[in-house]
Amino acid sequence: MMICAAPVENPAGHRSSMRRGACPSLATPMVTGDGLLVRLRPAKPGFALQELVALSEAAEVCGNGILEVTARGSLQIRGLTAAMVPVLASKMADAGIDIAEGIAIETPPLAGLDVTEIVDPLPLAAQLRAAVAACQPPLVLAPKLSITVDGGGHLHLGGVTADIRLRAVRIDGQTFWLLAIAGTEATAKRIAVLDEPLVAPAVVSVLKSLAAMGDSGRARDLDAAILKAGMVSVADVNAVEPVEPAPNSAGIHDLGENGKALGFGLVFGQIRARELRTFLEVLETFGATHIRMAPDHALMVLGMGLDRVGAAQALALGHGLRAFPLDPRNHIAACAGAGACASALIDTRVTAQAVIDAAPSLLDGSLTVHVSGCAKGCAKPSASALTITAAPMGYGLVVNGAASAAPNAYIEEKTIRTAMERVQALVRERKRAGESARSCLTRLGAEVIAAAVRQG
Repeated sequence: MMICAAPVENPAGHRSSMRRGACPSLATPMVTGDGLLVRLRPAKPGFALQELVALSEAAEVCGNGILEVTARGSLQIRGLTAAMVPVLASKMADAGIDIAEGIAIETPPLAGLDVTEIVDPLPLAAQLRAAVAACQPPLVLAPKLSITVDGGGHLHLGGVTADIRLRAVRIDGQTFWLLAIAGTEATAKRIAVLDEPLVAPAVVSVLKSLAAMGDSGRARDLDAAILKAGMVSVADVNAVEPVEPAPNSAGIHDLGENGKALGFGLVFGQIRARELRTFLEVLETFGATHIRMAPDHALMVLGMGLDRVGAAQALALGHGLRAFPLDPRNHIAACAGAGACASALIDTRVTAQAVIDAAPSLLDGSLTVHVSGCAKGCAKPSASALTITAAPMGYGLVVNGAASAAPNAYIEEKTIRTAMERVQALVRERKRAGESARSCLTRLGAEVIAAAVRQG
């Protein structure tokens, strides 16, 4: 198993990490403000419902009872102590829960079930895992290095950042794979369109180039021109049409003969384990059998009868979950915040709710407001139309940038609601017919938005 971080020994004798960019696995939990944190990726496309129930119970016994689903769709258990990590591992083994190790190879949450897919990406993902595992000597790679394998369905991974991207494309009735590196669908550098038999060798070649850089090498450090020169593309990469943005995971998704899936999101990425377990137990009475993790801090429920999906959606709302596509909470990215993270200086969830209450019309689905407890921006490392981050005297507002960028304006803690009301009023006043909030903010620019926040 690859060591994912620069670990330290704790009194219980197991290894944990405080390094940013570490991979908080069972072997190397991460030290946070509320104890140790473990991140889990299922080895299969998802968890059996009873497996997730067992994990919820274990989170209560071994941790502080808080579960999280990350923006990429991994499960996190918070508030562990050094002594309880092996107990958690034992409980998972007793429940037969198999966790993925090594490099993250991610597929869409409805892979193999989505009737709009060009091809099921799961076999290729398995082939890549086997190819990487067969490398001798084993590849030592950056802990957070990731690969996406996307079959081209409607709930795709275009908005997820990855070091290596593979997307199924159809050209003249044949299926090929578009290989790109370093970014999202919109920002990644396209390298080649490949026949499937050439995909695994090509990916391994890229990984070996990254391994040669050491355990901090990322795809953004590679020379795309050199990679292109070493691969034979069956088509012009720039002729491949981009994908439309994926819908939010929350809501009901039609799977054709496979029935329907219900996507529900955790508000600001967190839920009490007891609350989740209660909800899952009701879902089981509705016929639910499996749960898949999804981007946007969400879970996909599978197996329910068609006549029960709507009732389950209403029930999710009653449990305080995000279950409808138009819920404005779908469009807030917030980190764990003060109390949970030692680096955070603000209560991000309180701040996020203040944004929702003060400026709901900004959250029209065209943008994500990022609320970050510090400049690291863990909840959304890429740029957002609006980022609210901790500052010495309150908040910093970054327009069209990441949490690490210099703020365009500063907001006192007690005036955050008023400031967001001003931004909302500015958009309402200046928005053109048919224009989204994001387009309006982009057109107005940072200076105009900062001036509106500072007024009064």
